[in-house]
Amino acid sequence: MTDASQSARADQAAKAAQVKEPAAEETRRTSLGKGGGGSGDPASRGRTTIADGVVEKIAGLAARDVVGVHAMGSGMSRTFGAVRDRVPGGRPDVTRGVKAEVGEVQTAIDLEIVVEYGFSIRDVAGAVRENVISAVERMAGLEVVEVNIAVSDVKLPEDEEEEPESRLQ
Repeated sequence: MTDASQSARADQAAKAAQVKEPAAEETRRTSLGKGGGGSGDPASRGRTTIADGVVEKIAGLAARDVVGVHAMGSGMSRTFGAVRDRVPGGRPDVTRGVKAEVGEVQTAIDLEIVVEYGFSIRDVAGAVRENVISAVERMAGLEVVEVNIAVSDVKLPEDEEEEPESRLQ
């Protein structure tokens, strides 16, 4: 073998050792942190799970914060929700129109929204998507792999709100 080929092989071996060494070091650090003997970072001891409903609430509130979103959910769910919201002691359902699937480190979210007339549906959907992803990733620490948005209606300015007549005069 020539000196040049020996030098090239030595360089390749050194690069391979550099690539493998950090991985072995990382494995050691990880295994120390998972031990039960009190070593490692206290924040890494144990497991945190996040329920679908938690992500749905975060996503629902974030979507409602976007200008141009009039309501969430389909016509029937909005009607039932409006009645339930008016019952004394009732609370608004922030998860109406939101469905989330949550894994260990990722989540996928489906939203159904009503856009106010005059707003660009594409712009509103984009803003909703950005706001939801930001809120869920910040609060839950989950990677949002997709936010699917279905626009089920457009709120026209002349549409009257479905307010039942008051029994009081």
